[in-house]
Amino acid sequence: RKQATEYSTPSSDEEFESKTSSMHKAKRALRKRRKLEKETKQLIKQEELKRLHKAQAIQRQLEELEERQRTLEIFGVELERELRGEADSGTKDENQMLHEWFELVMEKNKLMRYESELLIIAQELELEDHQSRLEQKLREKMAINDSLKDEMDLNEEDEI
Repeated sequence: RKQATEYSTPSSDEEFESKTSSMHKAKRALRKRRKLEKETKQLIKQEELKRLHKAQAIQRQLEELEERQRTLEIFGVELERELRGEADSGTKDENQMLHEWFELVMEKNKLMRYESELLIIAQELELEDHQSRLEQKLREKMAINDSLKDEMDLNEEDEI
């Protein structure tokens, strides 16, 4: 009995409960951290998919734009021939052909500006993607305990 009471003294019970309680807290904290990491990874994936879809849409728009520019170029060459008198202009007068030519030039300039805007947006997407990858890499590096890192790891972390 004496030995049994020695093992179950209030202080040893409190220590056991304290250790158990701290283990539960640690487990909860670990679960919470893993859940947060999982949610972060899901958000990163969603952002990557959004950028991918946006990049695909931009690519389609650029292809359509290129086709439209080719069509305008062909029409412009024909119009220039008619203006020079190299081709049969039919019933068109010179003022009407000049008006069409200027409209064609304005349309072509408009398409070139739009193409520039699309290329800038595409470049922004590439930069966002690069930034996202760097942030992920930095998170992975920072998750490692500093005591386990060598000089090269620390330098790479600082560089990122």
